[in-house]
Amino acid sequence: MSDPAPEPLPAQPGQTAPEKAAEKERIDWIAEIRGLILMLGAVLAFHSLLAKPFYIPSISMMPGLLVGDRLVVSKFPYGWNWSSVSFHILPRGNWRVLGGTPQYGDIVIVVPRNRTDDLIKRVVALPGDRIAVKDGQIVLNGKPVPQVVEPPVQLPADDDLACDYGQHCYADFAAYRTRLPSGRVVYELPTFRETLPNGASYLIIDHLRQQLDTMDEITVPADHVFVMGDNRDHSADSRAALWENGLGGPVPLSDVGGRAEFVTFSLNGSQTLNPLSWWGALRDGRAGRSLRPDMVQQKGN
Repeated sequence: MSDPAPEPLPAQPGQTAPEKAAEKERIDWIAEIRGLILMLGAVLAFHSLLAKPFYIPSISMMPGLLVGDRLVVSKFPYGWNWSSVSFHILPRGNWRVLGGTPQYGDIVIVVPRNRTDDLIKRVVALPGDRIAVKDGQIVLNGKPVPQVVEPPVQLPADDDLACDYGQHCYADFAAYRTRLPSGRVVYELPTFRETLPNGASYLIIDHLRQQLDTMDEITVPADHVFVMGDNRDHSADSRAALWENGLGGPVPLSDVGGRAEFVTFSLNGSQTLNPLSWWGALRDGRAGRSLRPDMVQQKGN
């Protein structure tokens, strides 16, 4: 036998049927705002503790990372610190929780000590290492880091891309622009494979002789790493002073906010604000690309 249906609440004196319906449908704004705050808190916690999306706006990490790449950065490999928080609104500090040290070749997110925007660079020296740069080649603990000439990397001539100050991203590479027999237009840039002591191996671009190609030897302090961009002539990194928009030397680990993991998708710059245009702007072969370095067996190991 089923329970009897509950009796409707008696109407308040002088209350009409439309008034009762309006009272029933009245929005509980406090509950709505509470739910919104909880949702935003969950998103912030996920971005700060686990992973967040990242956009590549510059050419400093070519050829591995292209302008327009969207990628995932994990926040937990080196523990958590002020730089891990997605929105840098709290006072800066050098605290770390469950702190770890990157490995040679890791691509990391760095927040420069004099700014709050995120940069992306590669770790090339660890705490205690001695590092110098001679004629564009890293000298690590007294030994030149191997650089092997590779066939020129072919980068798509995405003429719709714009980098700093609206300048065309590849303006400095005009001499390397070429048309392939297929009719495809690319930039063929001088390419080398660099291999660090742990076997981490990756491609770099080096086409100029310039000031940052030479740096006297320094020792990386404890709890610091030395980072460089893979596009060696177009990267303001640990080699460059703060006033040059560089990182002013080795980077404290409390300024390292995470590790780049993989590309989610990439756009060539031809897209507009209309999301329907994004499909035609997608680059083939970029989605799912791992950003971990290749690992090769070192001679003598």
